[in-house]
Amino acid sequence: MFAVLKTGGKQYKVQAGDTLRVEKLAADAGETVQFNDILMLGGDAPVVGAPFVDGAAVQAEVIDQIKGEKVIHFVKRRRKHSSKRTKGHRQKLTLVRITEILTSGADKSGVKAAPAAAKAEAKAEAPAAAAAAADDLTKLNGVGPAAAKKLAEAGIESFAALAALSDEQIAAIETVKVKPEWVEQAKELAQG
Repeated sequence: MFAVLKTGGKQYKVQAGDTLRVEKLAADAGETVQFNDILMLGGDAPVVGAPFVDGAAVQAEVIDQIKGEKVIHFVKRRRKHSSKRTKGHRQKLTLVRITEILTSGADKSGVKAAPAAAKAEAKAEAPAAAAAAADDLTKLNGVGPAAAKKLAEAGIESFAALAALSDEQIAAIETVKVKPEWVEQAKELAQG
């Protein structure tokens, strides 16, 4: 069985056990990654996606982060201009080994996803769900992105949490100076 996957703007035909050089991925050596953009599954009963095959994925193990061969770009302007320029670079690549082709039941969490890491991500998603319920503190007059970040570091992520602060708690916060106007505005926004 083979699969045609898309990553880094390129398409690759892969089988289990193949080694690929793909555009750089944000993964360390030894980690398992999953490619969800599968264009085609081949074998006894080929499946062509429109544009992708639903539920299919290719899992791979990252072997190493490498650099490609040196590419030299030479420009010369002819005749009277007499100018030349040489530029070159080495593309950053990730070396991966294909471990498994999943025809269905793949997790849709992205390239960095792996089945073993799915449980760890589920634990990490619980605080993320709480952060999703957090209010936008920049709606308060005088609170910008920097102050909102400092309030979040202090554990204040909603209007209700800010409105419930006592004078002693406000004095105890060292990361940002909480103004009384913020507390009043937070009380109003928390109620309606």
